[in-house]
Amino acid sequence: MRPEARYAAAIDVLDAWHGGMPAEQALTRWARGARYAGSKDRAAVRDHVFDVLRRKASCAVHGGGETGRALVLGLLRLSGIDPAPIFSGEGHAPEALTEAERFAPSLPDHAPLDVPDWMLAELDDNRIADRAALFSAMTMRAPVWVRVNNRKAKPDYAMELLQSDGVLCQPDARLPTALKVLEGARRLRQSQPYAEGLVEVQDLSPQLAVTRLDLPETGCVLDYCAGGGGKALAISDRTDAAVFAHDALPRRMADLPVRAARAGVHITQLDTDALEGAGPYDLVLTDVPCSGSGTWRRDPEAKWRLTPDRLAELIKVQAGILDSAAALVAELGQLVYMTCSLFRAENDAQIEGFLARNPEWRCTMRHLDTPLTASDGFFSAVLTRTTDSPDA
Repeated sequence: MRPEARYAAAIDVLDAWHGGMPAEQALTRWARGARYAGSKDRAAVRDHVFDVLRRKASCAVHGGGETGRALVLGLLRLSGIDPAPIFSGEGHAPEALTEAERFAPSLPDHAPLDVPDWMLAELDDNRIADRAALFSAMTMRAPVWVRVNNRKAKPDYAMELLQSDGVLCQPDARLPTALKVLEGARRLRQSQPYAEGLVEVQDLSPQLAVTRLDLPETGCVLDYCAGGGGKALAISDRTDAAVFAHDALPRRMADLPVRAARAGVHITQLDTDALEGAGPYDLVLTDVPCSGSGTWRRDPEAKWRLTPDRLAELIKVQAGILDSAAALVAELGQLVYMTCSLFRAENDAQIEGFLARNPEWRCTMRHLDTPLTASDGFFSAVLTRTTDSPDA
């Protein structure tokens, strides 16, 4: 496909998205009807669509509307690309620019922040020093990170093998086992180090969060909201404690046994009915369902789909998970709360609410990363029981 045809395809996908179809579904529908499109074409169309969704408000302003055509026109202008050769009307290119479209619209005094206005009040201003820089960073593509499995390889060796498979990485200065992929991200899952369990795909922020935990050397740890199991795997790599994984939707953990075997660790999956019998646990990790506001670079569609009502539902679910998980923690154990959110209501406010309901607990650590300090936005807090200590 020629570049202009890829933009035309992105217009069709964005129109379907604007009509209510999820972006992934719209992309899949387009790909099924475009058998001529190769893997590079599909990747390019996907990139165009998600580049628009990261900056939808700005694209709408520069393109003069919210149709797929206007959004792509705005994206080209934001990228410094002359839209006229793309919108030529020739072959499979988008229809030629109208007279009105040839002229960029008047711009507002202040550039859009590319988030729905109602969300601005939800951001945790106490922990976010530079909101303008944060919003700018959130419009960029997120980097790919991998975690080197300590049980299988040293970082230098893993990087050497990755490079031989066309994947160029560099370690993070704070955590040598966290490698940022500089080139070849699409080759990663076909590489030898990935197939042999030397590395696991995981963003920098949760990697850092796990290293901040005071993991028990023995005993047992429960990943209560395991999802795909990335944190359970990271914990298993750092302790000899027995690690258990649970999720309200067990199918999310479907490939965890294969990944654990590849990494050379054992993780026991538990149904909800079996949780109490296997406990109590020295550490219970709750990476709760949340808005995902810290991951908008990876999933920009989510910020345009989230509503105040949905956020309120999530906040209730989070509080319920904290209360349920607390009952599973051993007397001297730790309750860890995590979100990939930048919203105070899902972070500090949840901790404060839990402590108000449970005065026998205290908070010993709280930390928020953002794309300015790590990679994804990610909040973590550690809670322990006490009878005489105030909240930290």
